Amino acid sequence: MTVGDPNREFATEVVQRLQDAGYQALWAGGCVRDFLLGREPQDYDVATNATPEDVRNLFGHRRTLAVGASFGVIIVRGPKQAGDVEVATFRTEGPYLDGRRPEHVVFTTAEEDAQRRDFTINGMFYDPLAASVFDFVGGEKDLSLGIVRAIGDPHDRVREDKLRMLRAVRFTATLDFELDDVTASAVREMASEIHVVSVERISHELKRMLVDPHRTRAVSLAREVGLLSEILPELEEAFGSADDELPAAGDRTIHMLQLLQEPEFELVMAALCHSLENGDAVRALCRRLKLSNHEIDHIGWLVEHQHALDDARSLPLCLLKRLFADRRADDLVALSRIRTLAENRDLSSVVFCEEYLQHTPREVIDPPPLLTGDDLVSQGLKPGPHFKDFLDFIRDAQLDEQIATPEEAAALLTQLLKNAPNAKQDT
Repeated sequence: MTVGDPNREFATEVVQRLQDAGYQALWAGGCVRDFLLGREPQDYDVATNATPEDVRNLFGHRRTLAVGASFGVIIVRGPKQAGDVEVATFRTEGPYLDGRRPEHVVFTTAEEDAQRRDFTINGMFYDPLAASVFDFVGGEKDLSLGIVRAIGDPHDRVREDKLRMLRAVRFTATLDFELDDVTASAVREMASEIHVVSVERISHELKRMLVDPHRTRAVSLAREVGLLSEILPELEEAFGSADDELPAAGDRTIHMLQLLQEPEFELVMAALCHSLENGDAVRALCRRLKLSNHEIDHIGWLVEHQHALDDARSLPLCLLKRLFADRRADDLVALSRIRTLAENRDLSSVVFCEEYLQHTPREVIDPPPLLTGDDLVSQGLKPGPHFKDFLDFIRDAQLDEQIATPEEAAALLTQLLKNAPNAKQDT
């Protein structure tokens, strides 16, 4: 744990204020799990027997947000250098009729609150002032054994929130734990019910799994429990049924995912979907997952151009530079590298691209155009069939390093006009 971590210090201060006011207050959930594992929690949650109104009165309405007061949740605003802390009243929950959220909550004790949580390793509490763990669900034991196990009946936990199926996969993979057999069986039985969950929540979990170093474990486990075919049915041909041997295409994809080093989500998603080949099909998949326009464009472009560098040394310089001028070029080269390795092909073309990008200045790869549309208009050309052709021809000549000055570009334009005498009359 980082010494002087402002997030931890503020979370401890929140507990201190609540305890000083006579309430029970403890860290809760994932931050306790990470703390006991020796990891630095990304954020801290506090659970208390103080009611939401008690919390707001104690910290002040200006420093609190009642974003989930009806469910017992208040946000306490932290100082600039620290994050906010979610303070939740100990509660039990009514039925989850929509498979997402309870119909109502009843404020209760810490022990009863623990029973409503998803997995034992996430069901513990910790008092940072007394340095003591409150474990009513066997979380410490499962943490030491490296097991992700649902609290109570896993079918009940999944019925309450179907996203817990994906969370079981994510926690098992990212923590490098094992998924409890009974919990895994419940996920397999109920995998088809994941569609009750909003696409946005599913995509959020998918992103967190794919950018983690244990992404291949997550994908493999999602396949084993039947979730991969539900959330990404487009990849069924590549990955096959969970009951069958992994097809060659799926095995190659898993190998590609293993080879990635700290990638952004877009590159991982392109690798996962590369077997579809068709950029438009991948964009459709990404739209279904409600990814951002930026993500859709990035992922689709990578899949669309995944073979573009296969014989890079033989490409005309202008085509190579056009590819390398794109903001996604580094990801394209990375995708080409892992696909080449996974297919056990010669890496020389990839190495050529990497060295070219490393040693070629940006202004050489993407120099300012020597001629613009305004220059063509000044020569009396009207927009028409020849307009873009002339600009592309002159730009290619520049990128091929056949011309290097505006004067040479103008001379080339004059030559082109002689060969297309009707270009000035195009409309």
